[in-house]
Amino acid sequence: MKKNTVSIKSGKQSKAARAFSENLAKNCFLFAAVVAVLAVLSIMLYMFLKGTPAFFKVGLNEILFETEWRPAAKENPSFGILYIILTSVAGTTLAIMLGVPLGILTAVFLTEVAPKKLAALVQPAVELLAAIPSVIYGLLGIIILTPWMYKLEKIIFEDSETHQFTGGANLISAVIVLAIMILPTVVNMSVSAIRAVDDKLKSASLALGATKIQTIFKVVLPAAKSGIMTGIVLGIGRALGEAMAISLVSGSSVNLPLPFNSVRFLTTAIVSEMSYASGLHRQVLFTIGLVLFVFIMVINLVLTKMIQGKEKNT
Repeated sequence: MKKNTVSIKSGKQSKAARAFSENLAKNCFLFAAVVAVLAVLSIMLYMFLKGTPAFFKVGLNEILFETEWRPAAKENPSFGILYIILTSVAGTTLAIMLGVPLGILTAVFLTEVAPKKLAALVQPAVELLAAIPSVIYGLLGIIILTPWMYKLEKIIFEDSETHQFTGGANLISAVIVLAIMILPTVVNMSVSAIRAVDDKLKSASLALGATKIQTIFKVVLPAAKSGIMTGIVLGIGRALGEAMAISLVSGSSVNLPLPFNSVRFLTTAIVSEMSYASGLHRQVLFTIGLVLFVFIMVINLVLTKMIQGKEKNT
């Protein structure tokens, strides 16, 4: 009887301990989720509180649709950020167009084409790119990329009397640096997505007579598109939010975003002027941050809806 009583008590204690640990884990997960949601909401609230006053003082049309940026002028300062917005849109779009195909093809090479020994060497090198500080990318761009861009610029505009030479710090340089910076994100996410594809799909495709290349592009990549799209979304966020590297290779002048023009992105506008801005100028810089925040949120929501729509159709 004593042994049975002890075993029953120990069983009850073990059940109570398991229930306690389960409840503790659930509460920890709930706390983490609440903190994450509150962090996002607090950032949104702060950006709207800091970013909206300038719209009422300067005017929505003047800020978003005017092209002249002279915030420090003593008489009639101008706060038009249209060229800055267009630069961010054009630069990010071009970087994605350049970096995403290269990243996906690199992922395909590492997972489906390269020998295992070679893939084992290349994969860590690609992952190492993500650990390099952004300022290093900018410094390498100044040392290596901008001299080549300046030589090309002098050849193209040799007889031009109106072109303002940038020394190689222009939109093209910024796009190339951004494309390189988003590569690790796109490659790593694409590699994970491709490796998660069931081998049975590949075997079935090959059994039906498809070649290996046809199987990769017709079966593997469509099956992995959800993970690949996630990598693209993260890459867009990285490109839109980058500041330090871009400020070193873009020229940081407010101009129409043409290939060989010195340009300024939304992020670099904030970084380059926030240290000395005050008053209305400082408020407009917060408005630029709000515009950037809205851009990223809208892009994430649109791409997420696109991914969900495609998954439902399939």
